[in-house]
Amino acid sequence: MTNEPISTRNLDRDGHDELPWSRPRDLLATQTPGEDLTFFVATVRPDGRPHSAGVGAIWVDDALWFVGGPGTRRSRNLAANPSCSVSVRLRGLDLVLEGEARRVDNADTLERIAAVYRSGGWPAVVENGGYTAAFMAPSAGPAPWHLYRLTLRTAFGVACAEPYGATRWDF
Repeated sequence: MTNEPISTRNLDRDGHDELPWSRPRDLLATQTPGEDLTFFVATVRPDGRPHSAGVGAIWVDDALWFVGGPGTRRSRNLAANPSCSVSVRLRGLDLVLEGEARRVDNADTLERIAAVYRSGGWPAVVENGGYTAAFMAPSAGPAPWHLYRLTLRTAFGVACAEPYGATRWDF
């Protein structure tokens, strides 16, 4: 599935050109899962307060995927309200992705995404509709960990390396 923007808007005030979506998309594809990137997922608590947590995320098949333990605040928030944002600093580009993250428990998809996680050094194994592994972040809670797929609605990119610029992409 190709996730191309339906519209873009140049946000740059210094006269730089609009950034093409291919720039962050290609950086996500080449920097995950091999580089040490920290993604931050922001969700909404039932009372409306924000919550943010660092996650290991990967870009596969033009989509962002991440995990969360079933008892974590992130997973509980997403179960009640799938709206979220994910932020990351890529090589030369700060990126914010907004959309809805929904749990994926299809065995074939879990295995396909686990293979990518394993290629980056996390030994994910599909078990009980999620993942187990020899190690995980201490805050993840007990396995199995859920897999989430972010469906993009909007993204914002600010280039901190040439070519400079700032752009909004709507999907």
